[in-house]
Amino acid sequence: MTSPILAVRGLERSFEQGGVRIDVLRGIDLDVGAGEIVALLGPSGSGKSTLLQAVGLLEGGFEGSIRIAGEEAASLDNDGRTRLRRDALGFVYQFHHLLPDFSAQENVVIPQLIRGAETAAARARAAELLGALGLGERLTHRPSKLSGGEQQRVAVARAIANRPLLVLADEPTGNLDEATADIVFAEFLQLVRGEGSAALVATHNERIAARMDRVLRLHEGRLE
Repeated sequence: MTSPILAVRGLERSFEQGGVRIDVLRGIDLDVGAGEIVALLGPSGSGKSTLLQAVGLLEGGFEGSIRIAGEEAASLDNDGRTRLRRDALGFVYQFHHLLPDFSAQENVVIPQLIRGAETAAARARAAELLGALGLGERLTHRPSKLSGGEQQRVAVARAIANRPLLVLADEPTGNLDEATADIVFAEFLQLVRGEGSAALVATHNERIAARMDRVLRLHEGRLE
């Protein structure tokens, strides 16, 4: 049996606030298989973002095991976690977080250069991805000249640029109107499936969750 791209066991996270312990994640177990797109469904405050931050190796203070592509995150130092994020993960957030002084194409080129790609190959890859998302005529536009939907399409292309094994998306269309969200999410699904990446997508939207391969429900820090 093929090992999952993501394997989480016994994941816990708590905070101290005003002398009171708040348990945000309470023993999470989950697997995401290669090429599988999984919805993480839950209301605001259920722990979705905290879980994605843990899986994305963006924050410490967690207890439990996180294995990405067979590597145990707890056994890695800072350089090792940075390498694993760079080589195996892609990220899409509710807000696009594009670099404002760079064009759409440049925003997708930069993470490829950081990973060591040649400039010409990175530019070609960026143009290909943006073209697939309907932005072939907008390559040289900076984020301020793009609509909200176009900006989020650039963010999707950026997340996919390095061909990650796993894409982590936190309410990726939550900042868009419903019609635009439907279009962008459909394009997101098509692109992720076409690239063969797996994805874990946090959302509170039942309709969007139903379009994925599997739905996990997070309630008060536990999967149901």
